[in-house]
Amino acid sequence: MKTLTLFELNNMVREVLETSFNHTFWVQAEISACQTNATGHCYMELIQKDPSNGSIIARAKANLWRANYQRLKPYFERETGQRLAAGLNVLVEVGVSFHEAYGYALVIQNIDPTYTMGDMARRRKEILARLAADGVIDLNRELPMSRLPQRVAVISSATAAGYGDFCNQLKHNQYGFRFDITLYPAMMQGDRVEESVIAAMNSIASRRDDFDVVVIIRGGGSTSDLSCFDSYGLALNVANFPLPVITGIGHERDDTVIDVVSYRRVKTPTAAAEYLISLLLDTAMQLDGLSDRLVAAVSSRMEDEKHRIAMLSQRLPSLFSILGIRQEQKMQSLLERAVSSVRSRISDGQYSCGRLGLRLENGVRSMLLAQRHRIELAEGRANAASPQRILRQGYSMTTSAGHLVRNVGSLHEGDMIVVHFADGTAEGTVKNVNLKD
Repeated sequence: MKTLTLFELNNMVREVLETSFNHTFWVQAEISACQTNATGHCYMELIQKDPSNGSIIARAKANLWRANYQRLKPYFERETGQRLAAGLNVLVEVGVSFHEAYGYALVIQNIDPTYTMGDMARRRKEILARLAADGVIDLNRELPMSRLPQRVAVISSATAAGYGDFCNQLKHNQYGFRFDITLYPAMMQGDRVEESVIAAMNSIASRRDDFDVVVIIRGGGSTSDLSCFDSYGLALNVANFPLPVITGIGHERDDTVIDVVSYRRVKTPTAAAEYLISLLLDTAMQLDGLSDRLVAAVSSRMEDEKHRIAMLSQRLPSLFSILGIRQEQKMQSLLERAVSSVRSRISDGQYSCGRLGLRLENGVRSMLLAQRHRIELAEGRANAASPQRILRQGYSMTTSAGHLVRNVGSLHEGDMIVVHFADGTAEGTVKNVNLKD
């Protein structure tokens, strides 16, 4: 029996493979590992998973030699916006190779970015459909935004240029609005983005009453690092977050899953700052409008009250005149009734007591004197009670809201009063009310 060395066997395998597979093939696979060494070569591992359970049913090493790697890498990233990295589904043109020392491998000759773009779009669509089915895709957008969103929690890398631009824009805004910014550091690229951002969000949620809004900003960097934001877990956290979330993690043409579920998506960190400033400006303008309306309403009410007080002041002299006339008429009526009563009594006395004429005459005279004295006293009291006489003696009369003020307890601080004197009136406002014990 002829024996072979391992090298001889592997050499035979290589010759058979090179003879049987002397052309290239387009292969669909998922990149499970991707690493570039110092020489510029890129080494990958390609796998295929069972769609029913996700188990790996095929695996192969793939080599992208330096010359092709330098050509295909920028082309792929420019077209897809993604780096060649683990987790991507790719369509690659490969040749089959076998090396006696290194074994079986595929050599990548070309790559079709449209396949990866389609797969990324499909995955993004599946995630959005899942969020919609969960009933959470619109939750964050439906939250009420504070009219004064000045307490801002920021999720970003502390060293990111975008974070500095965001802070400077808020600090030096032309309206002088003040913002309280708290940074929650997180990784903005790489495999740990989802874990890091969710941890920062959990920290903010534990202090939700201390903030009005959350801003996730990235800024700068390559668009190829945005795929980490197309994550169901991260999107679910953003959608369910109890505070409005503003995202500014990419460029104008980029649209990640968390952009779709966030309260507001802006293209840059600076745009996020401008949006917050615009919210405060809108509120300030509304307050200015309300202030103008309040001033106008108060001014109009004051003019109406001044007019009403002036009308009452004009009516007071006529009211006093009418009161004096009524008092004089009343006194005259009393006098006439007294005289009539005396005359009636005299007539009755003369008729029934003719024999007592002298005594009756004296009695009548005495009664007349008494009645006249009473009338004079009544007339004196009436004259003394005349408002005009009282005012001319140096007294005054006070009215408030058109009513006579009879006691200090009916007045309150801030009431408008009118003080009437014999020669005119004076207006004022009650500053203090003191009641006697």
